[in-house]
Amino acid sequence: QVQLVESGGGLVQAGGSLRLSCAASGSGFSIISMGWYRRAPGKQRELVAVITSGGSTNVVDSVKGRFTIGRDNAENTMYLQMNSLKPEDTAVYYCNAHAYTGRWSDYWGQGTQVTVSS
Repeated sequence: QVQLVESGGGLVQAGGSLRLSCAASGSGFSIISMGWYRRAPGKQRELVAVITSGGSTNVVDSVKGRFTIGRDNAENTMYLQMNSLKPEDTAVYYCNAHAYTGRWSDYWGQGTQVTVSS
Protein backbone atom coordinates (compact mmCIF):
# COMPACT_ATOMS: atom_id res chain seq x y z
CA GLN A 1 0.00 0.00 0.00
CA VAL A 2 1.01 3.57 -0.66
CA GLN A 3 -0.19 6.46 1.46
CA LEU A 4 -0.24 9.95 0.00
CA VAL A 5 -0.51 13.08 2.09
CA GLU A 6 -0.98 16.50 0.53
CA SER A 7 -0.25 19.85 2.12
CA GLY A 8 -0.04 23.49 1.16
CA GLY A 9 -3.56 24.41 0.12
CA GLY A 10 -5.31 27.52 1.30
CA LEU A 11 -6.90 30.84 0.38
CA VAL A 12 -5.06 33.27 -1.85
CA GLN A 13 -5.95 36.34 -3.88
CA ALA A 14 -5.91 36.25 -7.65
CA GLY A 15 -2.37 36.69 -8.91
CA GLY A 16 -0.90 35.05 -5.86
CA SER A 17 1.03 31.84 -5.43
CA LEU A 18 0.75 28.58 -3.55
CA ARG A 19 2.92 25.50 -3.39
CA LEU A 20 1.34 22.10 -2.89
CA SER A 21 3.34 19.15 -1.65
CA CYS A 22 2.63 15.44 -1.66
CA ALA A 23 4.53 12.86 0.36
CA ALA A 24 4.32 9.16 -0.40
CA SER A 25 4.94 6.54 2.26
CA GLY A 26 4.61 2.81 2.67
CA SER A 27 6.83 -0.15 2.02
CA GLY A 28 7.81 -2.26 -0.91
CA PHE A 29 6.54 0.09 -3.58
CA SER A 30 7.93 1.64 -6.72
CA ILE A 31 6.32 4.75 -8.15
CA ILE A 32 6.48 5.17 -11.90
CA SER A 33 4.57 8.44 -12.12
CA MET A 34 2.92 11.02 -9.89
CA GLY A 35 0.43 13.68 -10.74
CA TRP A 36 -1.92 16.38 -9.56
CA TYR A 37 -5.61 16.38 -10.33
CA ARG A 38 -8.30 18.82 -9.31
CA ARG A 39 -12.04 18.91 -8.95
CA ALA A 40 -13.79 22.24 -9.09
CA PRO A 41 -17.32 22.65 -7.70
CA GLY A 42 -19.83 21.10 -10.05
CA LYS A 43 -17.17 19.73 -12.38
CA GLN A 44 -15.44 16.43 -12.96
CA ARG A 45 -11.96 15.73 -11.72
CA GLU A 46 -9.33 16.76 -14.25
CA LEU A 47 -5.63 16.20 -14.69
CA VAL A 48 -3.45 19.22 -13.95
CA ALA A 49 0.10 17.94 -14.27
CA VAL A 50 2.04 14.70 -14.24
CA ILE A 51 5.68 13.75 -13.77
CA THR A 52 7.40 10.43 -14.38
CA SER A 53 10.21 8.88 -12.37
CA GLY A 54 12.49 9.90 -15.22
CA GLY A 55 11.51 13.54 -14.84
CA SER A 56 9.32 13.93 -17.89
CA THR A 57 6.45 16.33 -17.24
CA ASN A 58 3.15 17.21 -18.81
CA VAL A 59 1.04 20.20 -17.80
CA VAL A 60 -2.41 20.94 -19.15
CA ASP A 61 -2.81 24.00 -21.34
CA SER A 62 -5.00 25.89 -18.85
CA VAL A 63 -2.13 26.12 -16.34
CA LYS A 64 0.87 26.03 -18.66
CA GLY A 65 3.32 28.79 -17.88
CA ARG A 66 1.80 29.28 -14.42
CA PHE A 67 2.14 25.89 -12.71
CA THR A 68 5.30 23.82 -12.34
CA ILE A 69 5.47 20.21 -11.21
CA GLY A 70 8.54 18.71 -9.62
CA ARG A 71 9.54 15.56 -7.83
CA ASP A 72 12.21 14.19 -5.50
CA ASN A 73 12.45 10.49 -6.25
CA ALA A 74 14.74 9.77 -3.31
CA GLU A 75 12.25 11.29 -0.88
CA ASN A 76 9.11 10.14 -2.74
CA THR A 77 7.77 13.67 -2.66
CA MET A 78 6.20 15.83 -5.31
CA TYR A 79 5.23 19.48 -5.47
CA LEU A 80 3.10 21.77 -7.56
CA GLN A 81 4.20 25.38 -7.67
CA MET A 82 1.22 27.50 -8.64
CA ASN A 83 1.82 31.10 -9.69
CA SER A 84 -0.48 33.76 -11.12
CA LEU A 85 -3.46 31.98 -9.65
CA LYS A 86 -6.90 32.69 -11.05
CA PRO A 87 -10.35 32.24 -9.50
CA GLU A 88 -10.97 29.41 -11.95
CA ASP A 89 -8.12 27.49 -10.31
CA THR A 90 -10.31 27.10 -7.23
CA ALA A 91 -10.72 23.38 -6.58
CA VAL A 92 -9.78 20.48 -4.39
CA TYR A 93 -6.37 19.28 -5.54
CA TYR A 94 -5.50 15.59 -5.31
CA CYS A 95 -2.16 13.88 -5.42
CA ASN A 96 -1.99 10.67 -7.45
CA ALA A 97 0.66 8.00 -7.70
CA HIS A 98 0.84 5.13 -10.15
CA ALA A 99 2.83 2.55 -8.26
CA TYR A 100 3.85 -1.09 -8.21
CA THR A 101 3.28 -2.98 -4.96
CA GLY A 102 3.12 -6.44 -6.44
CA ARG A 103 0.73 -5.12 -9.05
CA TRP A 104 0.20 -1.74 -10.64
CA SER A 105 -2.36 0.46 -8.92
CA ASP A 106 -3.39 4.08 -8.61
CA TYR A 107 -3.27 5.72 -5.20
CA TRP A 108 -4.86 8.99 -4.10
CA GLY A 109 -4.38 11.51 -1.38
CA GLN A 110 -7.24 12.98 0.62
CA GLY A 111 -7.18 16.26 -1.26
CA THR A 112 -6.34 19.81 -0.31
CA GLN A 113 -8.55 22.84 -0.93
CA VAL A 114 -7.25 25.73 -3.00
CA THR A 115 -9.42 28.84 -3.09
CA VAL A 116 -8.52 31.84 -5.21
CA SER A 117 -10.48 35.01 -4.52
CA SER A 118 -11.01 37.69 -7.14
